[in-house]
Amino acid sequence: MPDKLTIALAPGDGIGPEITKACLSIFQAAGVLDHVEFTEVDMGRKVFNDGDTRGMTDEAVEIIEATGILYKGPMGTPIGGGGKSINVTLRKTFGAFANLRHFQTLPGVETVYSRAGVPVDFYVVRENVEDTYGGIEHRLTPDAYTAKRIITTPGCDQINRFAFETAKAFGIDRVTCGHKANIMKMTDGTFLDRFKFISQDFPEIETEDVIIDALCMNLVLRPDKYKMIVLTNLQGDIVSDLAAGLVGGLGFAPSANIGDQISIFEAVHGTAPDIAGQDLANPTSLLLSGLIMLRHIGMRKTAAIIENSLLYTLESGVHTGDVKGKGEPVGTKAFAAAIAQNLGKNPETIEGAAVPASDDISHTPPVRPSVNLMMTTHEQVQTTVCGADIFLETTLTPLDLAAKLQRLCETTPFKLTVISNRGTQVWPTGSPYTELVNECCVRFELKEGTVIGQGPTVHLLAKVAEKFTVTEFIPIRMYDGVPGFSLAQGQ
Repeated sequence: MPDKLTIALAPGDGIGPEITKACLSIFQAAGVLDHVEFTEVDMGRKVFNDGDTRGMTDEAVEIIEATGILYKGPMGTPIGGGGKSINVTLRKTFGAFANLRHFQTLPGVETVYSRAGVPVDFYVVRENVEDTYGGIEHRLTPDAYTAKRIITTPGCDQINRFAFETAKAFGIDRVTCGHKANIMKMTDGTFLDRFKFISQDFPEIETEDVIIDALCMNLVLRPDKYKMIVLTNLQGDIVSDLAAGLVGGLGFAPSANIGDQISIFEAVHGTAPDIAGQDLANPTSLLLSGLIMLRHIGMRKTAAIIENSLLYTLESGVHTGDVKGKGEPVGTKAFAAAIAQNLGKNPETIEGAAVPASDDISHTPPVRPSVNLMMTTHEQVQTTVCGADIFLETTLTPLDLAAKLQRLCETTPFKLTVISNRGTQVWPTGSPYTELVNECCVRFELKEGTVIGQGPTVHLLAKVAEKFTVTEFIPIRMYDGVPGFSLAQGQ
């Protein structure tokens, strides 16, 4: 191992460079730079503006893959056309599947809960690469749009196991699964099922599950009830920002994106271009994220010393202008200088971080794999085709549409079983009060006693496509005798 561990550094956009500089000054004062060398990489707005829709250069990718760690400031995302979010791209590209965020009451940071004496101290573990963050969208008709939500068993297992292993490492004795399995029975249902399955390997940890809307209400009413919450990507994104509001805002919310090989530590607040370069920005979020990074590489003693200095500084009334608390606000540089000056001091009004006897740098850069890893969970499953869902653009009434489709499939192995519109059944039964749009799903299922492969469903699609505009086609299957498709509302 070289004398120093190399970490890729992306200062970011807007206030990013100045809060990054502030954090590095604290790291230097604490001796971090004696063991770590930061190598700056190009990504963010400048790269987008140069025409690269990824938002990062080839050299940046090479350095991140070689080091296995990226420390980054906030970055802007093109609005509308152009590239996708650089933050999401990074997590998905490098397999940083687990987003870990810690929300805690900080001394000197006044919130509704601190005034009420309600302590906030819990973690959110969010799946990072699946769900609606796949960004797979299509326009089906002039009026109808769709977004595909991808949930996989290996992905659920990865994030749930990470949550339990992290809880065990942190001494947390209860993990909560947030979900919407009452409605999304196959996607969120799988997430909840795998949570329960993985929990069997951790009998010492208490578990509970709660529907996502109730979870959000409970977090506002009783945030002290929770210790660690694991969620799918989009739901975790929403809950994470809600949780940040409980402790003073995104300026106090650290974020770590952990993968098996590459991990990313970042500030998750915006770039705040309106105050960029004015020495007004709060570096706390990026600093806290950096402390998770230091612990990740084995510098636990140094991280604890810096954390206690931060807590002492806030407790003393030194803070930036975005903080509601005692004392007059100071600028970014002065705040960082105060933390550096207070190294070795501990907070007095709350318990500080335990300081280990020494650092033990243990990070090993990844070895670049020659092929992508294929993850599978269910390998011995009997799969049988039982029909097809065909989505159509049409303004026909359900009765007229059904009559045409029934005549069309008379000579096929299929029968029309249901027509739904925006997920609600409108044929063979339904209500005239159900309002329709010009896109619907027609489900064909096999006639009794028929066994087929996938080919006949494609032939059925061709027959339907001769008469109607098809917007989407999905063969439906049974998996070990269990339907791999949902019912329509009202079916």
